[in-house]
Amino acid sequence: MGGRIKLLPEYLANQIAAGEVVQRPASVVKELMENAVDAGAKHIKLIVKDGGKTLIQVIDDGTGMDETDARMAFERHATSKISSTEDLFNIRTKGFRGEALASVASVAHVEMRTKPAGSDLGTLIRIEGGKVVLQEPVQTPVGTNIAVKNLFFNVPARRKFLKSPQVEMRHVIDEFQRIALAYPELAFTLIHNGNEVYHLYPGNLYQRITAVFGKKMGDRLLPLEQETDYVRISGYTGKPEFAKLRRGEQFFFVNKRFVKSPYLHKAVMDAYGGLIGERKIPSYFIFFDIDPQHVDVNIHPTKTEIKFDDEATVYNLLRATVRHALGKFDQMPSLDFEGGILPDFRPAKPGKTYTEPSVQVSPSFNPFTEGTDKPFDKPSRKEIDRFTGFVSAANDFPSGEADNPLAVFDDTENDTGDASFQWADKYIVTYVRDGLLLVHQYRAHVSVLYEEFLQELKQGSVPSQLLMFPWETDYLPAELELLEKHRKVLEKSGIRFEIDGEVFRITAAPTGFDNRHLKRFMDELLAQLSEEIPAGEDDLNKYLALRLAQASAIGTGQTLSKDEQQKLLARLFSLENPRYAPDGKKNFITLSENEINNRFL
Repeated sequence: MGGRIKLLPEYLANQIAAGEVVQRPASVVKELMENAVDAGAKHIKLIVKDGGKTLIQVIDDGTGMDETDARMAFERHATSKISSTEDLFNIRTKGFRGEALASVASVAHVEMRTKPAGSDLGTLIRIEGGKVVLQEPVQTPVGTNIAVKNLFFNVPARRKFLKSPQVEMRHVIDEFQRIALAYPELAFTLIHNGNEVYHLYPGNLYQRITAVFGKKMGDRLLPLEQETDYVRISGYTGKPEFAKLRRGEQFFFVNKRFVKSPYLHKAVMDAYGGLIGERKIPSYFIFFDIDPQHVDVNIHPTKTEIKFDDEATVYNLLRATVRHALGKFDQMPSLDFEGGILPDFRPAKPGKTYTEPSVQVSPSFNPFTEGTDKPFDKPSRKEIDRFTGFVSAANDFPSGEADNPLAVFDDTENDTGDASFQWADKYIVTYVRDGLLLVHQYRAHVSVLYEEFLQELKQGSVPSQLLMFPWETDYLPAELELLEKHRKVLEKSGIRFEIDGEVFRITAAPTGFDNRHLKRFMDELLAQLSEEIPAGEDDLNKYLALRLAQASAIGTGQTLSKDEQQKLLARLFSLENPRYAPDGKKNFITLSENEINNRFL
């Protein structure tokens, strides 16, 4: 029975290892750029074609390798970074496992040219699917030039799962940014399909952040600095008013290694407390300088997961450091323990006087009569017939089936002559045969508008109206690029816009849209588009219809007239499924007479 367990062939072992190390083109970018950093390069150039599917090339001016080292670099577990167990717990280089090049070479065509300083000739090596097909001397500059072509050419199942070049390039840019931010003292260049995406000059961290994310980012950041015997924390954190609904500008670096840590992220979020809105995330670029013996980076082949030997200390120190930065730069509200939060009145500049602004509110203001009748336009004959049909059906509704309120409206008015009334400016209360029906007015209106917007999107576009005063905001270059890419999607949803430098200007919005919700609508849309979800047109239409409905619906606290209450009820119960809102929450509940009586027992 012996002989069932066999030693895997080397090429197969490398392909298995590649499954952990090389998940997509961005994984190759990470490994090659980290090797260039470890080689002491001052300028690193990344050249990519088709999002990395066709070509990933990294050129550096580092130390280079001689003929022997160049060949050994592609062997599994061959590394210059460590040589003993002690070295494993004192790592400051990016790579150390000795797996990356062997893994990459096993699933791609690789060509490397390299030369150390002082040598007349360098070495050229070509590898295809893990096999060396050529090695010879070559004229080449000092440093290393490595090109990875046709990734996963011999693993078609893996290549099939790669996304579009645009999506893969987004991941490549993410990896490029992480390394460029970690080493602001180095120069970096990124070229995609012949176009220069980034040309970053050496500088300090602040200069690097603004070079990567745009000059506007510099005005949105607060510096932070804290040092103890255990760890030094430095970097920048975002001002609360610029927090966003989407991720993408959150960076932790431990000894200049980018890491992902929900634990550290929670410490930052705790520091902001109630300063930012629900679900919003601040930008941050936070660096930890710590003795490597206090950190374990040997957890996963990608080396983005780490573990501190004293996580509680790091958590508390990070939270305190961020809070101190927010408080130092006047981002924390000052408290008057007798009168609550004090207004933030700063002294006037010389030669200027500031007066407290006054706000005039009209008690008779009603948004339903301003400019459009979209929120409560007159219900159709079909809607009215269906609503009154529910009332008349009560006479014939079988006893014992009163759990279905859709068919048991009571058309008898109460003593005040009201068929419905509003409670707490949040619920519409009306009568059913065996009790009361409580309708959540905001959710009900969202449900009604959702169906309307969905039909309009399916038919081609949502009607829009020009804004008397265009709405403007500043977005970062990457965000503007994303919005331009989805211009057709936005115009289909009734949003028409212009881009002027870093200014995003909306000139038209959907008819009936509450323009006060434009910022939130755009932030949520950006968050969704940046996640590349949803993928299908139907899913995208449903998402847009829901967001448009939520931004256009009446809110909690809005007083409704009797006529408006009745129209909303009529339109709600004309829907195919009026019981639930599009997000799955209940639109209404019923309270039977027995339930009410039992509360008095």
